Amino acid sequence: MSQAIHIPAMTPAVLPMLPQPAVIRAIKPESYGVATYTLAFQDPALAAAYRFLPGQFNMLYLPAFGEVAISLSSDPAQPQALGHSIRFGGSVTQGIGRLKVGDMLGLRGPYGSHWPLDLAAGKDVLMVAGGIGLAPLRPALLTILKERSKYGRVLLLYGGRTPQDLLYTDEFEAWQKAGVELHVSVDWADENWKGQVGVIPMLFYRIRLEYKKCLVLTCGPEIMMRFVIYEALARNIPRESIYISMERNMKCAVGFCGHCQYGPNFICQQGPILNFATVEPFFGKESF
Repeated sequence: MSQAIHIPAMTPAVLPMLPQPAVIRAIKPESYGVATYTLAFQDPALAAAYRFLPGQFNMLYLPAFGEVAISLSSDPAQPQALGHSIRFGGSVTQGIGRLKVGDMLGLRGPYGSHWPLDLAAGKDVLMVAGGIGLAPLRPALLTILKERSKYGRVLLLYGGRTPQDLLYTDEFEAWQKAGVELHVSVDWADENWKGQVGVIPMLFYRIRLEYKKCLVLTCGPEIMMRFVIYEALARNIPRESIYISMERNMKCAVGFCGHCQYGPNFICQQGPILNFATVEPFFGKESF
């Protein structure tokens, strides 16, 4: 008689490389070439157990296309509805773009580091985002708004190439009513745009900051973050108070493959959220 083989429950903690089936509950167009997909695990036990922190990401798997790392963009207080704002740029994301509500994806995660909201308590929080870089910051913003009294001023400097490239514009008014100081700029305006025109770092010249109590969280193109850091340091904000979200070619998400190595760090493990002081020696340099 053969001996029965025990197969462990297939949770991400037990089999970190195994995607779990997740159904697309909703698809919301955000801007040109970007939509937010709300996913839910098919397994009720996984759905009940899943938690994530602001700034973390999931790996989304589409059979025959592959996997892609996508930041969570939804409210961490509602982990049963997992939002992923996706730009349809590569083969995997373009394949996802052809899916409909009710279709399935593979999902594993969450992975990576998170925004240091524990350090932000009692301080002013300055968020600076470019384009789809607002997606990883949105969970942090929603978390702060739920516990607004724990923080000082909350400022969001946000920009895109055009007004049509801005995300979550239908939420701007609610964020402002909740106490967010919102400043928005675009590189190229159209005839309907009434706001600021210019690159995002120029928005620093519209605000005053108390450098001793300000924490900076920024996500966007690296060239944008370089100038954000320049403007922050010019205002005497300590480099230890600046956190950046790095984007690299993350393939395995668990530090095996090495594709996302950045200096001594693997972005999938030590990142994507990194303290600027720890990466300053190689930030902005080629071949890192």
